[in-house]
Amino acid sequence: MAIKSPLKWAGSKVRVMPELLKHLPAGKRLVEPFAGSCAVMLNTDYESYLIADANPHLVNTYRMMAHHTDALLVELECLFSAGSVGTESQRGEFYYCIRTKLNHCGNMSAVEEAACFMYLNRHGYNGMCRYNLRGGFNVPYGKYKSPYFPAGEVKAFAEKGRRASFVCADFSETLDLVVPGDVIYCDPPYNPESRSKSFTKYHREDFSLTSQKQLASILSRLADHGYPVVASNSDTDLTHSQYGVGRFNLHKISVARSVGAATGGCSNAPEIIAVSAYV
Repeated sequence: MAIKSPLKWAGSKVRVMPELLKHLPAGKRLVEPFAGSCAVMLNTDYESYLIADANPHLVNTYRMMAHHTDALLVELECLFSAGSVGTESQRGEFYYCIRTKLNHCGNMSAVEEAACFMYLNRHGYNGMCRYNLRGGFNVPYGKYKSPYFPAGEVKAFAEKGRRASFVCADFSETLDLVVPGDVIYCDPPYNPESRSKSFTKYHREDFSLTSQKQLASILSRLADHGYPVVASNSDTDLTHSQYGVGRFNLHKISVARSVGAATGGCSNAPEIIAVSAYV
């Protein structure tokens, strides 16, 4: 059974781990430049991990879950308890107070900041993680009746996270840190499924076509040097042009996606797992 992340996360790889595990080779260390919810770390068994993301709130939360587990859970339980009191309107007001605190209170401890981020993650709309151009977290209140308190998931993360180094860096900086024996897995914001859809956000900035090309170029170079590289992306002409150049074998999978939080609907979407020929 797959281990669930403490974080709600759009695009989490929990559901596709059985397919992904078929393509992740053995190695000493797994390097993830786009770690997200850390579902891949939680569901693999490498000796060590280099876990990276460009979002400082997220990386701080990784570190606090791994190394200050009990203090984080105490702080988080206080927020969950306080946020469950009163009317729906009052609970919403509390959510926005915590959002303002995360965005504007510069003297919080690292544990307090991580607890605020996790509280917002569990109470915000549809598990989104979104920032405005000023870098402010701006996900609206989700109006959930009984948000799940992920104590067990945080403890499981801590156990695996002690094998990891956590860095706040963009993908190019992270990939500069690879050494022989590493396995590289990339799960970037996906290429748009059509020209009418925009690229998704990578923390504060758009992950543009230029970013996609730069990532594919770096991964191709690493593959040429013998590093095992695995990457996920949408099944689009763009993805095929970026990775279907002889250095990668492209494997198609179908992934269930939520259509709407209110309806509980879902649909299947095609995705690509690109695997370097070395693997």
